[in-house]
Amino acid sequence: MKDEIIQKPAFIFGKKNYIFMIVGLVFIALGFIFMAGGGSENPEVFNEEIYNWQRIRLAPTLVIIGLGIEIYAILANPKK
Repeated sequence: MKDEIIQKPAFIFGKKNYIFMIVGLVFIALGFIFMAGGGSENPEVFNEEIYNWQRIRLAPTLVIIGLGIEIYAILANPKK
């Protein structure tokens, strides 16, 4: 019984990887937040605000950057 060695569970990723994952999730969340809204209170009235630069250019760009950061976070070597 005394010879049993209790091993501490090891994390798959390193601290750097988790930090990059959190940053990527923040970018993705911001992108989806910027995409939200723009609807009209009255369904009979069209709201041109749905086509502003924030929803068409900025939000999808943030989501794609966030996904790229997530891919980097997964593939980065935690040993370095």
